[in-house]
Amino acid sequence: MKDYLKIKSVLLQKCILFVQQKSDTISNSIESNKNDLFSETKSSAGDKHETGRAMIQLEMEKASQQLSVINEMKDTLKRISIEDSLGKIKLGSLVKTTKGSYFLAISVGQVKIENNAYFVVSTQSPIGKQLLGKKKGDIIPFNQAEILKVI
Repeated sequence: MKDYLKIKSVLLQKCILFVQQKSDTISNSIESNKNDLFSETKSSAGDKHETGRAMIQLEMEKASQQLSVINEMKDTLKRISIEDSLGKIKLGSLVKTTKGSYFLAISVGQVKIENNAYFVVSTQSPIGKQLLGKKKGDIIPFNQAEILKVI
């Protein structure tokens, strides 16, 4: 059981690092766009200047939306408890199925730990929604063809 908590702890740390890297990238992009916006000088071709400013504004809005998603991910990670949760599958559960192992947190994708693959998925993802509330021994239809059994 100790290894189980250790794996969950490592997976949670990888999620935190993933979010931090994304946040840093977006923050750098916003800062760069701000600098570009302030350094954009009016040229004799006024339309070109206005088009450039509009494009920078659009990029800043897009980055701001991405930052909002990152903040939601941070909030989700704060709600995760890696303590053993017997019974029903919930946020923070590490679930072994006949098709692979899943950690319910945020959408990160496949993470390898000591040559073992774990799929880190959001509770809002199709597989995450299917797993929520299930327990050991439950059989879950997935993607119309696959059957997952929680083991």
